Amino acid sequence: MDKTKISELPGVGPAIAEKLDEAGFFDMMSIAVTSPRELADVAEIGESTASKIINAARKAADIGSFETGAALLERRANIGHISTGSKNFNELLGGIGFESQAIIELFGEFGSGKTQIAEQMCVNAQLPKEQGGLDGNVFYIDTENTFRPERIKQMAEALELDSEEVLKKINVARAYNSSHQMLLVEKVMELSKEHQARLLVVDSLTSHFRAEYIGRGALADRQQKLNKHMHDLLRWGDLNNGVVIVTNQVSSKPDAFFGDPTRPIGGHIVGHTATFRLYLRKSKGGKRIARLIDSPHLPEGEAVFSVSEKGIRD
Repeated sequence: MDKTKISELPGVGPAIAEKLDEAGFFDMMSIAVTSPRELADVAEIGESTASKIINAARKAADIGSFETGAALLERRANIGHISTGSKNFNELLGGIGFESQAIIELFGEFGSGKTQIAEQMCVNAQLPKEQGGLDGNVFYIDTENTFRPERIKQMAEALELDSEEVLKKINVARAYNSSHQMLLVEKVMELSKEHQARLLVVDSLTSHFRAEYIGRGALADRQQKLNKHMHDLLRWGDLNNGVVIVTNQVSSKPDAFFGDPTRPIGGHIVGHTATFRLYLRKSKGGKRIARLIDSPHLPEGEAVFSVSEKGIRD
């Protein structure tokens, strides 16, 4: 981060630069990709001034112009991946696992394996790149008190890793309500400067929003906050070249007479913002089925994997 450059932007002095720093705007790119209203709120300035600051940051960060598909393909060579631990599961995701700079939504009924996959990714993210990891630290926002260090220890030992070292690189925070959950993402933005984080897990994304915003009258407010929350997560992934995994609860649609009545919570906001959507369900004998519902470039399909004592396996 170069605070001097930020303070030299037109309309930004030392006081505003400090407010931006406290709000998680650490470099030109983080300012360039925000909205004038959001910047105006955190810096306590007018929207017109915020627009000038953002435009100047965009010029400094060299974004906002068109580029060729060939240049974009070359830039995507920097995308990282975390292996799931299952060859079948990886094949469903293009053969390489969960990709960075994307939000992966895992939804399904209780016991379908959402938290198990999230915890396995906490271990696999720390592996070297040649072994299917990103060689980075992890942030885990726990909204339902489901994170278990004992399970991480099991999974790490199955890969012959030092479980104590693995646990030291996982930073866990319990979110007690939706506002606290959103605040923790801002804290992660700040802490990622020091920890070289490559994975951010939110388990579960919608539980607090679902409990606090009840009835149709609260729906618009809930969706607005959920939208901001999702875009904050996406911004973290872009800025840190990291993988974002969110688990999601489901509800049953009573008027669905045909097919599976299970629907993820969050509606179109979550559906449009998540890059990859995976529907998990239980099968016989400890097996799980993952169905790829949505992806920018991969076809729909299914993969069978198991959740064993060692973790996620074929």
